[in-house]
Amino acid sequence: MERTKPAEPDIVTQALAKNRLGIPSVVFFGVAGAAPLTVIIGSITTIYAIIGSTAVPIAYVVVAGLLSLFTVGFVAMSRHIVNTGAFYSYISHGLGRMVGVGAAFVALPAYSLMQIGLFGLFGSAASGILAALGFSVPWYACAVAAWAAVTVLGLLWVDLSGRVLAVLLVLEIGIVLIYDLVMVGNPANGEVTFSQFSPAPLATPVVGVLLVLAIAGFVGFEATVVLSEEAKDPKRTIARATHIAVVLAGILCAISAWAMSVNTGPDQIAAKAAEHRTDLVFTLVGPHLPKFMVDLGYILFLTSVFAALLAFHAAVSRYQFALGREGVLPAAWGRTHPRTGAPLLGSITQSVLAIIVLSAYALAGADPLVYVFAWLTTIGGLGVLILMWAASAAVIAFFVHKRRGENIWRAYFAPGLAFLLLTVVLAATCIGFGELLQVSGDSPFQWLIPVCYLAVGVIGIVWALIMRAARPEVYAAIGRGSDSRSTVAAETQELMRALHADPVGARGGQYY
Repeated sequence: MERTKPAEPDIVTQALAKNRLGIPSVVFFGVAGAAPLTVIIGSITTIYAIIGSTAVPIAYVVVAGLLSLFTVGFVAMSRHIVNTGAFYSYISHGLGRMVGVGAAFVALPAYSLMQIGLFGLFGSAASGILAALGFSVPWYACAVAAWAAVTVLGLLWVDLSGRVLAVLLVLEIGIVLIYDLVMVGNPANGEVTFSQFSPAPLATPVVGVLLVLAIAGFVGFEATVVLSEEAKDPKRTIARATHIAVVLAGILCAISAWAMSVNTGPDQIAAKAAEHRTDLVFTLVGPHLPKFMVDLGYILFLTSVFAALLAFHAAVSRYQFALGREGVLPAAWGRTHPRTGAPLLGSITQSVLAIIVLSAYALAGADPLVYVFAWLTTIGGLGVLILMWAASAAVIAFFVHKRRGENIWRAYFAPGLAFLLLTVVLAATCIGFGELLQVSGDSPFQWLIPVCYLAVGVIGIVWALIMRAARPEVYAAIGRGSDSRSTVAAETQELMRALHADPVGARGGQYY
C-alpha cells in the first residue's frame, strides 16, 4: 500500500485578484500615497515657514536622488520576490525570518497611523471648504464621510480603486502644473532665479531636519510593491512603476517649491509661508487666475488627501493579508473577498481601527490638524523610514552570496549607498523627533516613539521565536508568499531535522 505523503503547508489559503493592474494603475497607487498636491500645499509651505531656508527645492531633489538609489535595489529584489508583504517579505528573505516578523510588527502600526492621520487633514479641509460655502459641519463628520467611502472601495475590486485614483491624480497633477506655470510666469521683480537649486544652503545645521521633512513627502511610493501579486507581469510592472512614482513625485515637489519662491522672491518665501501657511499657493495664484480655478484647487486638494487615504488603506490591508496567509496573524486575515479578491478582514480591521481612533480624538476635542494629522503621520512616517532602512540592508544581504543575474550596481553599490544615507537620515530623525512633533525639550515624546517602535520590533522577533519552536512548518513559510508549496515543504523538513538535532534554538542554515 502506497504511503500517504505528509501534508504540505498551504501558504496560499486565498489569493488576491491577479492580473488586475497595469503600470499606470500601479503608478497611480504609488503617487497617490505620496499625495503630491497635499505635500505641495501642506508640507512644503510648512517647511518654508518652520525652517526659513531657501534650500527646499534642492532638498527635494536630493531626497528624490536618495530614494531613487534605494529604489534601484528595492525593485531589483522585486524581480525575484513577488509578495504583497513588500518590506516584510524582502527583509525576511534578506535578513532572516525573525527580523522579517519584527519588521512586520513595525509596518502594521506605521501604515495604519499614516492612513488614520490623513483623515484628520481631510476632515479639517472639508469642514473649512463647507464653512466657506455657508455650511457648518464638524471635521469629524467630514472625516467619517471619507471613512465610509474608503471602507466600501477597500472591499471592491482593486482596479476600481485604481481607476478612481487615476481620475483624481490626473486632475491633481494638472492643477499643480497650472499653478506652477502661473507662479513662474509672475516672478517677483520680474526676474526668474535658479539660486534655490544651489546645494550651498544644505551645508547648514538645519539640513538634517530639512531632509527629514522632505523625505516624509515621499512616504507612500513603496505601495507599488504591495500590489505586486495583483499586477500584470509583476516582475516588470512593479519595477517600472516604482521608479516612475519616485521620479514623478520628486519632480512635482521640487518644481513647485521653486515656483513658490520665484513668485515671492527667495528672500520673502519664508515670511510669506509663515503668514499664509496652507493658503500660500492659493494666495499666490489667486490674483492671476479666475476664482473657479482657485476653488477647484481647494477641491482637488481634498481629493488628493482622499487618494492618499485609499492608497494607504490598500497597503495596510494587504500587509495584514500577507501575515494572515503565512500564519503570523490568525488565518482569518489571510482570506479574500470571494468576488472581488480584496483582503477581507484586513480591510475591515483597518476601517474599524480608524473609526475608533477618530472617535476618540473627536470626543477629546483634539485639534485634527495638529494631533490627528501632524502627529499620527509623523509617527507613521518614522516607522516607514525604519522599514526603508532595514529593506536597504536586506537587499545587500539578499544578493551578497548570489547576484541572481543582477549587475553590481543594482545588487551592491546602489543599495549600499542607500543604506549609508538612510542611516544618517534615520539617526537625524530619531535625535530630532521632538522637534518634528514640536514638543518641549522635557517631553517624553522626544524619545518615546522611537523606543516604542524598537519595542514592537522586539515583540515581533519574540513571536517569531515562539513560532519557530511551536509551529516550524508555519515558520518556514514566513515571507515566502505565493512561492511553490514544494519549496516550503522541503525547507520545513530541513528545519524539522535541525530542530530534532538541536531542540533548544537550533540555528543551522538560513533559519534565523
